[in-house]
Amino acid sequence: MLGPVILAASRSDRMRRLVSAAPVTRPVVDRFIPGESVDQIVPIIQDLTAKGLELTMDVVGEDITTPEQAAAARDAYLELIGRLAELDLGTRAEMSVKLSMFGQALDGGHELALANVRPVVEAAAAIGTTVTLDAEDHTTLDSMFAIHEELRKDFPETGCVIQAYLFRTEADARRLAANGSRVRLVKGAYKEPAEVAYLQKPEIDKAYVRVLRILMEGDGYPMIGSHDPRLISIAQELGRRAGRKIDEYEFQMLYGIRSEEHLRLAAEGHRMRVYTAYGTDWYGYFMRRLAEKPANLLFFARSVLSKD
Repeated sequence: MLGPVILAASRSDRMRRLVSAAPVTRPVVDRFIPGESVDQIVPIIQDLTAKGLELTMDVVGEDITTPEQAAAARDAYLELIGRLAELDLGTRAEMSVKLSMFGQALDGGHELALANVRPVVEAAAAIGTTVTLDAEDHTTLDSMFAIHEELRKDFPETGCVIQAYLFRTEADARRLAANGSRVRLVKGAYKEPAEVAYLQKPEIDKAYVRVLRILMEGDGYPMIGSHDPRLISIAQELGRRAGRKIDEYEFQMLYGIRSEEHLRLAAEGHRMRVYTAYGTDWYGYFMRRLAEKPANLLFFARSVLSKD
């Protein structure tokens, strides 16, 4: 029940100031966001890849209000790619981008976002890796899918994200699976109205399995974004039933959540990719992590109480 409240708080400037100023916040944020700069994040990348894990890197930040900020977001990703080139990891370290960071919500935002994200995708391809377009709230998805389709003309490995809790997602999954896309399936972490989304966990879980079956039986590359042990087991079984080899799909989990499970899946031979965010504009990302799972909120609350 607290999830919608936390998601609403993620859009509140007043709550942003209060949470950011709280002395206990920074140590808790560090659990999910292990650095603010490229220099701080490179040792994390090296540590995780040395353990047999793969990564998708996210430079956090969404509240873009000017074209100059959108260009700065583009340049932050280009800086990251420059450092990844030195590490020579190929697809073991890809990137995830939110098109809102590239100006999607500004005037002429669709064209601006496409113009800003294209050089990032080009630079990623030049070092042997790729980019996945994150899904945001439902009003942005038609633009995101159109940009994804455009980028795949030249860079077919460009991935995208779909959210199980939206009613539209089964149709989106069929289309993407048929055209051979890389697709990350998540439950969804934005506050959506009942007119467009399932709101109860049992309904969302059932939708997740339906969509996952579509992806496993299709021609694309499924990326299972979940920390739920039951859904992970179901994904493995659906992969077997679809005749997929263990390297024909992958698991993805957030940095700082179920880290031992990351290592277990990698040890079994699965591709296990850790979604690793960094940057200074962490508030929206952090609040959605709290909203996604009661255990995350409990972790935060315990940290507050222990400091008090």
